[in-house]
Amino acid sequence: MPAPGAHRHSWFDDAQGLVTGVLFVAVALMLLKTAGLMTGGTAGIAFVLHYATGAPFGWLFFAVNLPFYALAWRRLGPRFTIKTVLAVTLLAVLSEQMPAWLQLGHVEPWFAAVAGGLLLGAAFIILFRHRTSLGGLNVLVLWLQDRFGWRAGLVQGAIDLLILLAAVPWLDARRALWSVVGALAMNLALAVNHRPGRYSAL
Repeated sequence: MPAPGAHRHSWFDDAQGLVTGVLFVAVALMLLKTAGLMTGGTAGIAFVLHYATGAPFGWLFFAVNLPFYALAWRRLGPRFTIKTVLAVTLLAVLSEQMPAWLQLGHVEPWFAAVAGGLLLGAAFIILFRHRTSLGGLNVLVLWLQDRFGWRAGLVQGAIDLLILLAAVPWLDARRALWSVVGALAMNLALAVNHRPGRYSAL
């Protein structure tokens, strides 16, 4: 239930939160991809499919999220679903365009893991607090938190580890280890900063 005195975000508030969060994610994914690392969530699923098939990441990310919109509409409402569709679409476009706007020559895996993971965690906190997600597993994790009080960071972390295991054929041991560190950094930020009842805006 909303905390006493909670206020509703305006569409402008949500728009700036959506753009800021998605931009953080796009930069984080650039760091991870340049270092040859993986991440979790639907982005991680899209990464696995990208490495396995060579298909463009942005289009795979958009397609992986399609089945989850029905759950979002039924469980979290049309406002949440519309914002989520916009966020997913924006990230899919940015993922394809970012290499033309930002070119990274070399990124150390440890830096990509820590900085990319924390950027992803911060981005998801921004998006969640504006009742927005990047679809897919974020929708499921948010619903589980709202319905059962399960911490989003802990649930997301368990799912992300399974996705990272699925990426093992395309990662050497060193990059697999740093990918796990990145997932832990992201989910630590979520677990510490995104708890039920901590934030009162809607």
